[in-house]
Amino acid sequence: MDKKTQTELEAAAFRGFVQHLQKRTDVQNIDLMNLAGFCRNCLAKWYKAAANEQGVDLSMDDAKEAVYGMPYDEYKSKYQTKATDEQMAKYADKTGHAVIEV
Repeated sequence: MDKKTQTELEAAAFRGFVQHLQKRTDVQNIDLMNLAGFCRNCLAKWYKAAANEQGVDLSMDDAKEAVYGMPYDEYKSKYQTKATDEQMAKYADKTGHAVIEV
C-alpha cells in the first residue's frame, strides 16, 4: 500500500471513530478515560497536536468542536453528567492515561 492510500484510510477511520463518539453521547468521557486511558478531549488534543506539527493554526476550542460536533460547552450542558465518587477515584490513578503534548 502506498503512503497516500494509507493516509486516506487512516483519515477515514478517524472520521468514522469521531462520528461514532458523536452518536454515543451516553458514553461519558470519564468512563472512556477509566476504561481506555483516553477520551474525547484527548482526541481533540491529538488533533490539535497534529495541526501544530503541520503548522496549522487551530485553537483547542476548534479542535474540541471537530471532535464533539458542537462547541464543547454546549456538549457538556447537553450530555455530560456529574462523575461519581467511584469514577473519580478510579480516574485519580493515572496509570495508562494518554500523555499528549499540545
